[in-house]
Amino acid sequence: MPKRKLVPDVVREQEVISFKPDDMVGAAVKAMADRRVGAVLVMEGNGLKGIFTERDLVTRVVAEDLDPKTTPLGQVMTAGPDTLPPDAMAIEALDLMRKHNYRHLPVLRDGVVVGIVSIRDLYAAVHSQLEQEIKERDSFIFGQEYSIGA
Repeated sequence: MPKRKLVPDVVREQEVISFKPDDMVGAAVKAMADRRVGAVLVMEGNGLKGIFTERDLVTRVVAEDLDPKTTPLGQVMTAGPDTLPPDAMAIEALDLMRKHNYRHLPVLRDGVVVGIVSIRDLYAAVHSQLEQEIKERDSFIFGQEYSIGA
């Protein structure tokens, strides 16, 4: 089975949620809750300035007793986040996330955001790949008609 690339194997047709650095944390958190995502990108025009995650909310807003309604994202975001290109392998994203202890990674093509990959996305891709490999192995060993639970 071929190694999975970030696009299209992990990140597919995403609507990237982004805010400006002077937008308030409260608006970003509301969007994160409404869309059930753990991170939003902070951008000026097409340029990525940072990422704001659930962890940023906890450690930089709540723990510091800042008001989400009056705190701009630019003050509490993770500035200049690591990124990967769309043709990077999923394992590269996983290695970066593990090495630096974060769970979201922007994907850029020629400096333009095309998506964001989460540890959950990577887990789902790996899980799917493992299931396919097991089916192929079982089919090879036991024959084409073999199926678990049928």
